[in-house]
Amino acid sequence: MSQAEKLPPHDPSGLVLRTVEMHAGGEPLRVVPPWGGLASLATPGLSLLERRRLLLTSPELDAARRLLMHEPRGHRDMYGALLVPSELPEADVGAIFVHNQGASAMCGHAVLCLARFVLDYGLRRGAPSPAAPSGEASVTIHCPCGPVAAFASWDGRRSGTRARFHSVPAFAAATDVSIDVPGYGKVVVDVGYGGAFYAFLSADQLGLDVSSSKIQDLVDAASAVTEAVKAQVDRSPTGSGVTARIALQYHKGLIQLNQTRTFRSSSTGSLFTGKAIKESKCGDHNAVIVEVAGESFYTGTSTFTFEEEDPLKYGFFLTITCWVCLD
Repeated sequence: MSQAEKLPPHDPSGLVLRTVEMHAGGEPLRVVPPWGGLASLATPGLSLLERRRLLLTSPELDAARRLLMHEPRGHRDMYGALLVPSELPEADVGAIFVHNQGASAMCGHAVLCLARFVLDYGLRRGAPSPAAPSGEASVTIHCPCGPVAAFASWDGRRSGTRARFHSVPAFAAATDVSIDVPGYGKVVVDVGYGGAFYAFLSADQLGLDVSSSKIQDLVDAASAVTEAVKAQVDRSPTGSGVTARIALQYHKGLIQLNQTRTFRSSSTGSLFTGKAIKESKCGDHNAVIVEVAGESFYTGTSTFTFEEEDPLKYGFFLTITCWVCLD
């Protein structure tokens, strides 16, 4: 073993976790591949949802999640994808999405990253076409919300930066819902489902302008609305926001099928696009399949260890950042 490969002093009985680092539009993704050190999540015979439940109930696995997501190795907005086996015959890989507070059902920017990762690391069950006529290859990612078809540019050897995915059926869960937000008064929100539930409202209801207001003011307002929505609408406004927003706009007749909308980050300027590509059903709800597209990039690899004596070995919260999208 070379000096460059030698690990620093660490607890020999503790975790050694290996990751691939990526981002889509500035949103980070820490990918833990099947060889990344979380072998207990690959226990044979479990469904994806059982693996996710194991993650949330196992002290050892929860410690690994905190180690990867919290500072000093992560930060408040760190996101992760733990790649696991899937019980679905059509799926190339299963993904459990994790963050600082637990796990989510869907993460759009993570899927854009994983479309490339699955191809580049040879995880597709069948070899992708060496020269697909469309210039891209498809993968199927089993997410907790269901299987998601993803596509990445592909030249037969490696992926390009462009990626897109087709969502699970997305729908408007509730529109024009009035809620009381402490410090802001009564506001009206729409709730959409795009793999998880998301709440939307115009910034001017809160006396803010997303193009000129301070980031901290936007964060404070979003946090207040989030807590109010959880308490009064009983839905968590997290998940794939672009998908949910497109579903709401289609429901309200603001867009037609295959009409593209662009979402821009006010902090990084990065762009995602979304469009409803066909109508569907989700239970009793009229739904649509949404295509979301953007770019994803590799930023490196990491190997994480810890020392037992470190009082902060499983991390802590400190910084506050946010992502704000504009149509």
